[in-house]
Amino acid sequence: MVVATIVGITLCFFFSFIILLLVAAFADGASGPVTKKSVLNLRLEGVVNDRSTDNRLASIGLEDYSIGLDDVLLAIKAAKTDDMIQGIFLEPGAVSCGSASLSEIRDALADFRKSGKFVYAYSGAYTQGLYYLSSVADSVFLNPVGTVDWRGMAYQGIFYKRVLEKVGVEMQVVKVGTYKSFTEQYTNEKMSDANREQASALVNDFWKVVSDSVASSRKLSPSLLKAAADSMLSFQPADSVLALKMVDKLAYRDEVLNSIRLRMGLDKGKKIPAVSPQDYVAGLVPVEEGGEVAVLYAVGEIDNGTIDGINSDKVVKQIQNLADDDKVKAVVFRVNSPGGSAYGSEQIWHALQLLKKKKKLVVSMGDYAASGGYYISCCADAIVANPTTMTGSIGVFGVIPNVGPLADKIGVDYDVVKTSESADFLSGLESMTPVQQRRMQQYVGTCYSLFKKRCAEGRAMKEEEIENIAQGRVWSGVRAAQIGLVDQLGTLDDAVELAAKIAGLESYYTVDYPSKKSFFEELVDKTPSFGVRMFAPKQFERERKAIEQALKLERLQAAMPMTIRVE
Repeated sequence: MVVATIVGITLCFFFSFIILLLVAAFADGASGPVTKKSVLNLRLEGVVNDRSTDNRLASIGLEDYSIGLDDVLLAIKAAKTDDMIQGIFLEPGAVSCGSASLSEIRDALADFRKSGKFVYAYSGAYTQGLYYLSSVADSVFLNPVGTVDWRGMAYQGIFYKRVLEKVGVEMQVVKVGTYKSFTEQYTNEKMSDANREQASALVNDFWKVVSDSVASSRKLSPSLLKAAADSMLSFQPADSVLALKMVDKLAYRDEVLNSIRLRMGLDKGKKIPAVSPQDYVAGLVPVEEGGEVAVLYAVGEIDNGTIDGINSDKVVKQIQNLADDDKVKAVVFRVNSPGGSAYGSEQIWHALQLLKKKKKLVVSMGDYAASGGYYISCCADAIVANPTTMTGSIGVFGVIPNVGPLADKIGVDYDVVKTSESADFLSGLESMTPVQQRRMQQYVGTCYSLFKKRCAEGRAMKEEEIENIAQGRVWSGVRAAQIGLVDQLGTLDDAVELAAKIAGLESYYTVDYPSKKSFFEELVDKTPSFGVRMFAPKQFERERKAIEQALKLERLQAAMPMTIRVE
């Protein structure tokens, strides 16, 4: 009876799972065009990705809900000239969004306001990043018992040297670049002086962008905002935030809705017609007039085995297809990558060089375009970055784990026969010999020289000039524009306009590549991660990713060492 019960429960769970999948598969949330005066309801929750994905798996709890930056930006842009959309109601919630992505949404909202339509923002708990975004609104509402988290920015590194020593794992590192600090997490117990220098510059650059933007929108002095950050504002009552004029009014959500009704000329209590960015975009009819500007997305780590990362083989094939497509007149390469495989980066670079012989190429940088992400960007005709993009990090490193001490601790012995001295070099069971260390360092140095050469050719600079700004150092978009690593600051839209201009197009339309995955393609891709998602504690997600990354690293990496966000 026990066995029968277990089998019954298992079958019930299995068939319930299948039913949920079928419900999700045949659900269709798309709506038609807006037919009456409405507001665009921009609720920011979940994860903001560069591109929208099918959220039907999220609707049944099999993955996190996500929002596509592409949908949000397109909806705001279209709503600006749509007579049916009278304004935007911005409701920031529990959302994970990169700094450059927040900045792009903020710029789009600022442009929307030029139409004379309203933007109202409301929340009970503004994170720092979401307050930065919301501060551009006509009116910023805060719940009477709500909070604004405004505390400045910091970078905190985590180091695994001591725990690796305790378990008996030696991380053998070879690198080029004084500032190439990715490997410090394995070899140090704190930041090196060079890493501290670049991290300090980055957080100060980012904070200046955020603070100055808020000061301008809210007509406040930077010194007041600095004092507010020092006062631990998130622990201050809402009245204090209002007194600082960081918000316009304390109100409950129903009171905010009444303000919107008044602005729209609706009777009190009448339902406000509202549409989400996803539904609004689904109802838009694409207009294809003029020449095609292809927007090719490259998002994630390069060839490091993640499902949603950059597969260099697939990207190269897509680049070749665009180069051969006569409809495509120019290409915008949207890069949002902290780097990865040096080999994969070189293959993408080569394919882009061939594409440039036929089409104009402009790179648009997202939250990251660093190390390998910069490698695949540097050959463009022009590079457009966001002020809070993290870029540069021109350097190379290699990490070879040695688990020999761990094997000895747990009683595992090994032996070997070989035909030459270094036949077992990458076995991971012994330390490198001085000769092997020297050869590896030479190899890394050769790859670094090639990286610098690619950058010098792409940016029309001397290698000596590149060396002065390389050494693995990460730069903000603002600094990158000053030192010549990027051509101008701006958004994806700015990059598209620039590509059309240098291609000589009087009119144009855009097409995104690669095509988005269907529901069943998403399901097949995500199936292996369901088990991990169910049983891996979320509080250890950062550590788990770091360990996974160490184990899957290819021989040579061009990867960025840090993450800095506004939140």
